[in-house]
Amino acid sequence: MEPTEVLEIATTHGPGRAHHHPAPDPWAALVLGHGAGGGVGAPDLQAATATAVGAGVSVVLTEQPYRVAGRRAPAPARQLDTAWREMLTALRDGWLSGLPVLVGGRSSGARVACRTADDVAASGVLCLAFPVHPPGKGDDPSKSRLPELDGVGVPTLVVQGERDPFGMPPDAPGRAVVRLRGDHSLKGDMPGLRDAVGHWLDQRSRELRPDGR
Repeated sequence: MEPTEVLEIATTHGPGRAHHHPAPDPWAALVLGHGAGGGVGAPDLQAATATAVGAGVSVVLTEQPYRVAGRRAPAPARQLDTAWREMLTALRDGWLSGLPVLVGGRSSGARVACRTADDVAASGVLCLAFPVHPPGKGDDPSKSRLPELDGVGVPTLVVQGERDPFGMPPDAPGRAVVRLRGDHSLKGDMPGLRDAVGHWLDQRSRELRPDGR
């Protein structure tokens, strides 16, 4: 799905990049981040984008500064979070002005969205393949990223592959976990992913639209 506009956004850690997929007469916006070594062309991000635009939600796919600079190794978490917050501020002053903002991403991008949800006043969080722990480290509590997910205080959807080596998070109050066939890529069940995202956005619509539709 091709964006209608691409914008570079200055951050403390170098320029980030935003790809705008506007919906006609949107009732909300969804801002998504990419995985650690991947980009905004990931199949699950593209499927979520098409589903959201079809549901009346404008989407912005963001690229972290390290990816814009051509590096594959991710920046430290503190830098990722700072750049994300700064890009969200710029987007709210521009394309997304006046809209409720949902945030999320795939894998590492989902972690960033969870850690900063309160800071950016998100109305919901969408996690695609949230990495609960490094592969093979499920029995080591010190390696768990579940506290990042548990710390989110707004409605959250996690879409997770049943064979994801990064683990499976539990359901929790305010958090729905949809388990799909497949692994961390989520490519094994694109229809299931689109259905899960569409259902979640329908629920958010009932909460966020002035007419309650």
